[in-house]
Amino acid sequence: MDVCIKIIKNNKDFFDQSLDEIKLLKYVNKHDPADKYHLLRLYDYFYYREHLLIVCELLKANLYEFHKFNRESGGEVYFTMPRLQSITIQCLESLQFLHGLGLIHCDLKPENILVKSYSRCEIKVIDLGSSCFETDHLCSYVQSRSYRAPEVILGLPYDKKIDVWSLGCILAELCTGNVLFQNDSPIKSFMWKVVSGGIPVADKMVARGLKVDTRCQRCGNEGESSNHVLFSCTVARQIWALFNFPCPENGFDSQSLYQNMYYLLLVSKNPKVQVETRKAFPWILWQIWKNRNLFCIEGKSFSLPVTISKIRENVQEWIHAQALNEVTAEKMCKNGFMLKL
Repeated sequence: MDVCIKIIKNNKDFFDQSLDEIKLLKYVNKHDPADKYHLLRLYDYFYYREHLLIVCELLKANLYEFHKFNRESGGEVYFTMPRLQSITIQCLESLQFLHGLGLIHCDLKPENILVKSYSRCEIKVIDLGSSCFETDHLCSYVQSRSYRAPEVILGLPYDKKIDVWSLGCILAELCTGNVLFQNDSPIKSFMWKVVSGGIPVADKMVARGLKVDTRCQRCGNEGESSNHVLFSCTVARQIWALFNFPCPENGFDSQSLYQNMYYLLLVSKNPKVQVETRKAFPWILWQIWKNRNLFCIEGKSFSLPVTISKIRENVQEWIHAQALNEVTAEKMCKNGFMLKL
């Protein structure tokens, strides 16, 4: 019998996640002994030379790779409407089964749906490594960005419906050949999370019932909030100052994130401030947040000059991209094209 052996990287986080996946696969396989619900079958697992190895059924290409190959090869179109209907039914049956067990997949995407048979158009849903029970403390960072549901982006409570959103995005992509929500601007998602209070800082985690250190990991002050990390923390204040951003006369508001965001929007529309400066605030916030995460998660830190340099590079790239878009739009208008805004 041919099998697939998945070798887990020798890393504690990967190891822990894989153990969770093994437990969930055993659980769903136990409740689906006849293999009716299109979920990956686990055969065995073992530890060898400091690596965890998972033995499961051997499948074919995932939908992302196969769809790309099918389009680029120029052959007969595989994803016809009848086949898309068949794939949809199988995915819905799989999700209905998982949801009936109280599970949320949390990472449904084309890469996690594999072909079992090309001729019969059979698929299997894989990768339960990010899955969880609805009764668990739900993580605020789930789903791949292009398939992420609005409630997850906004940091709101979510449930099994997020899997249905992901499936809709997948089907639209297979049908049209284009990713429905492009993954080319992570900063947009980040800004949505900032204004909605959705970035995972200590006060948000405590509100969700998690036990975490409530101090700011950069400056040690008690009470790590979104506003503190992005505006009040010593490191954040240094970055705003070194960038020469026109901050409020009495400094940023230490209590109100929305007051500070409102101020940044006013500056961005002030013609007296240089374009490179007034348009820079999203990248300043983004770099502050990235630096904070690198420090907390990986123990890495960037020097302030390097941080400022990265921000300026990002701003210049954005301004250049905007200029190219304007030139392209002007050419299209001259050629008689109608732009849909």
